[in-house]
Amino acid sequence: MPASPVSHLRTALNSVFSAQESRLSLPEAHASIAVPEGASRLRRFLAFVGPGYMVSVGYMDPGNWATDLAGGAQFGFTLLSVIMLSNLMAILLQSLAARLGIATGHDLAQACRAYFPRSVNILLWLACEVAIVACDLAEVIGTAIALQLLFGMPLLLGACLSALDAIVLLLLMRLGFRWLEAFVMALLSLIAVCFAFQIAAAAPPIAAIMKGFIPSPVILTNAQMLYVAIGIVGATVMPHNLYLHSALVQTRTYARTSAGRREAIRWATLDSTIALMLALFVNAGILIVAAAAFHTTGHQDVAEIDQAYKLISPLLGLGIASTLFAVALLAAGTNSTVTGTLAGQIVMEGFLHLRMAPWARRLLTRGLAIVPVILVTLLWGAKGTGDLLVLSQIVLSMQLPFAVIPLVWFVSDRQKMGEFALSRPVSLLSWSVAAVILILNFKLLYDTMCG
Repeated sequence: MPASPVSHLRTALNSVFSAQESRLSLPEAHASIAVPEGASRLRRFLAFVGPGYMVSVGYMDPGNWATDLAGGAQFGFTLLSVIMLSNLMAILLQSLAARLGIATGHDLAQACRAYFPRSVNILLWLACEVAIVACDLAEVIGTAIALQLLFGMPLLLGACLSALDAIVLLLLMRLGFRWLEAFVMALLSLIAVCFAFQIAAAAPPIAAIMKGFIPSPVILTNAQMLYVAIGIVGATVMPHNLYLHSALVQTRTYARTSAGRREAIRWATLDSTIALMLALFVNAGILIVAAAAFHTTGHQDVAEIDQAYKLISPLLGLGIASTLFAVALLAAGTNSTVTGTLAGQIVMEGFLHLRMAPWARRLLTRGLAIVPVILVTLLWGAKGTGDLLVLSQIVLSMQLPFAVIPLVWFVSDRQKMGEFALSRPVSLLSWSVAAVILILNFKLLYDTMCG
């Protein structure tokens, strides 16, 4: 008796979710970067430098710019403390992702597949794919806006050209993973230099900046300020970054022993901590420039990226300031697309054990992001793309629980992590941070939908 279509479908699903847990995370780059044995501590640490910077890209992508610009323009330097605190929470969560990948040899997607029922895995996979597309949406918009500001290119054409980054990614992957990391780090350096020049031109009062890093009770009592603060926190932790980091740390050839893993966790945590401090500088730089250029000059209503571009040079008295602003935006968008592609590959392979050619994966994700940008641009123009950018951050906020909760649960479980499980105080801190981020994200979603 021939099998029914339903039986065929069930067989196909079972084969996709079969027990093949021996597969490597990012197999083409797994353990491809040597860690010199017997070398100095500095040389061994430098061998681990890279994954943290690739992860930090997500903390300064175009989606973060709108909230930082609005916070600086409306409230001056007050919300610098929110940027700092949210960055500290991100440092903790990323260190947990690195710990999971190194201690277990599984990335977060593989760990979910190994311990959760198939139905839960399908839900988590779909949620993460939605988050990746939402993040890619922000990158398409940011890249398109940057190309328009720099070259006068129509938004529609800029959004379509953003798909060409697949060629850059393929070339770098062929050259080797270290080349990809070097490319990302070079663009991050470019972003930092651009904002360093702008901060120098703005010449903000140092005392006001230092005061801004001290949390103020007014943030909780001022409803509008609280809303923007929640937006900053909501745009900080990217769900797919937790999956990405847990895989990237496995590209090093550390000894798969207790001592080797412990050393790898230490160096990987230091790498991501330093890299995320760079992200803190960039996000704080955006807010500081906005506060110095707009808040003190009567332009508190500036919230759109193109508005900021037009006003920065005249207000700072530096002709190149606007160009530096747009160049940094283009670098941020380009960087984010590279890491977004890798995250998509890790999620698909980890949850489904389904391989897709990198160029096909890139074009699929980018296509899903480009279509809404094209439709919104045709119907509502530049204003519509700005609203779409905000919507993408709300969608990301909705997906955050699907990554944070499994991660903290795994690294707190001694049966799964063994000697590398979190101590009780660190576990309580991690759950507290997860709860704070989730509560703030849900409040942002509620206020946005109901306000």
